[in-house]
Amino acid sequence: MKRETIQFRCSVFEKKLLKIKAKKAGLSLSEYCRSSAFNHTLIERLTEEQLQHYAMLVKYGNNFKRIANMFKKRNPSLAAEVEELANQIRNHLNNFKK
Repeated sequence: MKRETIQFRCSVFEKKLLKIKAKKAGLSLSEYCRSSAFNHTLIERLTEEQLQHYAMLVKYGNNFKRIANMFKKRNPSLAAEVEELANQIRNHLNNFKK
């Protein structure tokens, strides 16, 4: 139960910046400041547009993987290139999760 208050001074610009960062992290201003003070890792929440792009990349990666499997016996070099592209998309998505 949080009953104590702490106040600190900052400029108008700093306050606006803190509010923007708190909103991106999906936290209130006080939760953001508390988390920052205790060195907790703060993760920005994804916007709706970013989530759509992420889902689209997942779909493309799956489709390229299917295409590579389809061409494995007929044209192994093409299948290898397409599979490499699917792996690059997967690696990018794994980096995106972090």
